[in-house]
Amino acid sequence: MSTIHIAAALLLNPQGQTLLVRKRGTTAFMQPGGKIEAGEEPVHALARELEEELGLHIDTAQAQFLGEFSAPAANEPGFVVHAQIFQLTIEADVCPAAEIEEVIWIDPATDQAVELAPLTRDRILPFYRASLNAFA
Repeated sequence: MSTIHIAAALLLNPQGQTLLVRKRGTTAFMQPGGKIEAGEEPVHALARELEEELGLHIDTAQAQFLGEFSAPAANEPGFVVHAQIFQLTIEADVCPAAEIEEVIWIDPATDQAVELAPLTRDRILPFYRASLNAFA
C-alpha cells in the first residue's frame, strides 16, 4: 500500500468540541489538515493547510504534538494516511474554502451520527477519549 504523509489537527473550541471537515465530493468527515510538502516541517504544513482550507491563522508554537497515527485513507483506495497530529484550542470562526465543502463541530467524547474517516474514527478520537479518561 502507498502512504500519504499528512499533518492534521485536533482543533478544540472552549466548549470542548472538535472541528471536522468534509471535502467536496466526499461523504466522510475528518480532521482538518493536509499533505506535507517535500522539506516542510509538519507543523508548518498544518498551518498552511488550515489557512488554505479554513482561513485560520495559528501560532505554531501553540500546537501540541499528540503523535503519529496511520489508517486507511478515506478517499484514496489502496492508500494509507500517516498523520502527524497536533492539538490546538481556537476561538476563531472558520469558513470552508479550497476543497472543503462543510465543517462541523462535534463532541469528541461521544459516538457521532456522522460518517467519519477511518483515521478520525479509529485512531484520533479514541486516543483523545483515552486521554480524557486518564485525567478523569
